[in-house]
Amino acid sequence: MPLRSQALIAGEVVILCVSVAVAIAVSSPEAWEPIGLFFVLLALAIGSDMLAMRHKHQRISGAFLALVLAMSLLGPAPAAAIGIISTLVDHIRSRNPLPRLITNLATYATFPLVGGLLIEWAAARGWTDNEATFALLVFVAFMISNLLNFLGIAGDYAFHNRVSLAQQFRTIFLPVLPSEVASALLTVTVAVVYRQIGLAALGLLAIVLVMFQYLLGELLLSQNRAEELERRTRQLAALQLGVLATMVETLALRDRMTARHSAAVARYAREMAIACGRPREEQELVHTAGLLHDIGKFAFPDSILLADQRLGDDDWALVKRHPADGARVVREVEGYGPVADIILCHHERWDGTGYPGGVKAQEIPLLSRMISVADTYDVLTARDSYRRPMPAEQAVAELRRSAGGQLDAELVELFVSLLDTKGLNFGHADDADFEAELEFERRVREYAQPRKALVR
Repeated sequence: MPLRSQALIAGEVVILCVSVAVAIAVSSPEAWEPIGLFFVLLALAIGSDMLAMRHKHQRISGAFLALVLAMSLLGPAPAAAIGIISTLVDHIRSRNPLPRLITNLATYATFPLVGGLLIEWAAARGWTDNEATFALLVFVAFMISNLLNFLGIAGDYAFHNRVSLAQQFRTIFLPVLPSEVASALLTVTVAVVYRQIGLAALGLLAIVLVMFQYLLGELLLSQNRAEELERRTRQLAALQLGVLATMVETLALRDRMTARHSAAVARYAREMAIACGRPREEQELVHTAGLLHDIGKFAFPDSILLADQRLGDDDWALVKRHPADGARVVREVEGYGPVADIILCHHERWDGTGYPGGVKAQEIPLLSRMISVADTYDVLTARDSYRRPMPAEQAVAELRRSAGGQLDAELVELFVSLLDTKGLNFGHADDADFEAELEFERRVREYAQPRKALVR
């Protein structure tokens, strides 16, 4: 066992011993009267432990309600005794390892003692004489003790396993807090009624414990279902990403240059989205669209895809179908509708003479316009099947010549400024750049939420 774990266990033993010593010191014969109340609460605590539920690394029991009543109606010593005895009885059934038994004993000796001392301190000042203030004190003692209970059990687990206690608080404590508040109010009701009618009120406590176990069980079942749904959603997202990545890799097997071109466009377009101050969701969206914008070229015969000369009219008619074909394929993947919208419009022109829809200017989605600028620059500067690449300076001049006709002039200037300030470049002769863009896509999509409708 690690030294730090041994130190924690030693500290818990000290806490247990101190709690027992304090309980003995503050105990008095009057605190145990009526003795029947003590045994009834002890029986309820033990019985509730037998109905305990497990949630992640925590074991949740209604015995806590009996302990709070013991704090409120008997005092700190009897409450601590019920906590210790019920823990030992539960250990006979559960056979916990010794370190966990020590943690449970230290926790269930300490928080009943603290809660009982708090109420006893208030009673010495006459604050429990009034039913309203007594009810408030019971509620406060319940919530404080509940937090101490969580810190004792979850804190021990977090320390031993080097996990975040804050994460434990968010995933374990907060989800059941509404149920705990309801249980606190019911416990307050039992305590107030007991002061008026005596032991008969404990029949109400039995109902409270049953309701507590039922409500908490339903709450945890609902949370577990939500977590299972989230897990399956992530699995589906991973499957979808695998399908799309396979499509890109398959295209790369047919024509490595086209695949590298898509990766370059993805990088350039994402940098433009960042420079425009677009939300992170849109930055990732345009990156995905850049990788997939030419996926419609799957339908091209090799005579077009690998052509070493300019295409004829019939071939160009087929080429002009690839945005719509690609959009249709991508739209079939659940959650990728917005990506398909971008792909569909990436060959539309600012002046309205593009394809396939002939839309123009601001009617073209912003992210599609970014793809168009990046696509044009990369085609000019990278070697393709029949054209020699241009130097960057000539390509920039060509972009500016096309501004206001083919391309969005503002985005052209933004892209040119990025070339100057960030030195954007894509290594078309290096497969590593292509793989880097695919790996980026895998990372950002691993936990991606379903994409929202594209904002024009």
